[in-house]
Amino acid sequence: MLGDYPLKGRRASEIAAHIEQGVSSGRLAPGTALPPLRDLATELGVNPNTVAAAYRLLRDRGVIETAGRRGSRILPRPKLTPRDQIQVPVPPHARNLADGNPDPALLPDLGPALAAAAEAARAQPVLYGHVAVEPALLDLARASFEADGLPGGPIAVASGSLDMIERTLGAWLRPGDAVAVEDPGWGSLLDLLPAMGLRPAPVRLDDEGPLPESLAAALAEGARAVVVTSRAQNPTGAALTARRAEALRAVLAGHPEVLLIEDDHGHGIVDQPYHPLAGSGPRRWTVVRSAAKAYGPDLRLSVAVGDAETVGRVAGRLRLGAGWVSHLLQRTVAELWRADAAPAPRVAAAYRARRDALLAALAAHGIEAHGRSGLNVWVPVADETSALAALVQRGWVAAPGARYRLQSPPGLRLTVAALEVSSAGRLADDLAAVLGTDGSGSRLV
Repeated sequence: MLGDYPLKGRRASEIAAHIEQGVSSGRLAPGTALPPLRDLATELGVNPNTVAAAYRLLRDRGVIETAGRRGSRILPRPKLTPRDQIQVPVPPHARNLADGNPDPALLPDLGPALAAAAEAARAQPVLYGHVAVEPALLDLARASFEADGLPGGPIAVASGSLDMIERTLGAWLRPGDAVAVEDPGWGSLLDLLPAMGLRPAPVRLDDEGPLPESLAAALAEGARAVVVTSRAQNPTGAALTARRAEALRAVLAGHPEVLLIEDDHGHGIVDQPYHPLAGSGPRRWTVVRSAAKAYGPDLRLSVAVGDAETVGRVAGRLRLGAGWVSHLLQRTVAELWRADAAPAPRVAAAYRARRDALLAALAAHGIEAHGRSGLNVWVPVADETSALAALVQRGWVAAPGARYRLQSPPGLRLTVAALEVSSAGRLADDLAAVLGTDGSGSRLV
């Protein structure tokens, strides 16, 4: 069947794995129709229920879509392909506003911290049986969490925010479970969920964070976990306000069984206060903070605090696999943190000035845009494809909103982390010419 790629397998897991291998290798192209259940069952000599189970596995993993009598087919862009591979070429004359990176000029010099970590390793080598978390990093993380009013709890270290989120979800959820996520939201997270066999349940948001009524709907429909970005939400720049956090806590109070994950994406680069949701009802919770935005994306390290059982499961599973995050890395981050190598007020002020300059210039043209915090500005548009192409012709490359959306309207993400304030007017003029001076387009909510 399927031309030169005959399907194989006797069990559901084997059939699903064989189809997934075909997608990964390119031998099963996006959009390819799969055989009807009974036809494939006859071909393989198995029960139709076995094929149905295989198709369910593939659907939950985001490899195929099923449409009743119209059958099943490979998704146009299977979740095996990360969203960040949806690239817009950057011509030599164009400015890249699509990469999502912090400004290298605002990142600290790593030399002194790396030297201190190397000296500590010379004086006290880390060997098997060493504690998993560096004491200096543990003390700094605990003080930071306590200063923001979070409930006490054990602390774990992982290789970045997404790694910690994946480990936390894996500690409690099983394939087929639904996870409430922001829409538009972090593309890497939207890819991770189906790769884990989990189903994203979209939650709409505005500049103050997730909408309480949308979160309540996702929970009422059975979402077993919630992931909320506290500050510098990617891609919209949303940041929880005290009022919105209170409303979300009220929703969560009615769902003590739900796993709550707070991703404090803007830690160290924003000046908005942190408004925690933890302690609002869910017994299982964790708050994640990463070193990537303040100190550099190559510092793959995150710290998380949470309830004892959740953090215990995460730390225990990490110990069985990776073992621990390198203490050279932990000591480097601890030294950067201790020395205040990238002062948050200075960094936040620089990013705010760049966002505000673009937002003001766009507002002067009547163009709706969003960017309360962080590195990005989100501009709703009616047609992403035409807007992207027209911007490239004018020398700007934006990220397509398709990377970040589930059901929300189209938009463009502009990374303004390194955009000079003096360039904001020209970018706004070009966007106005592309979108029309009336600023017409879709809205965020």
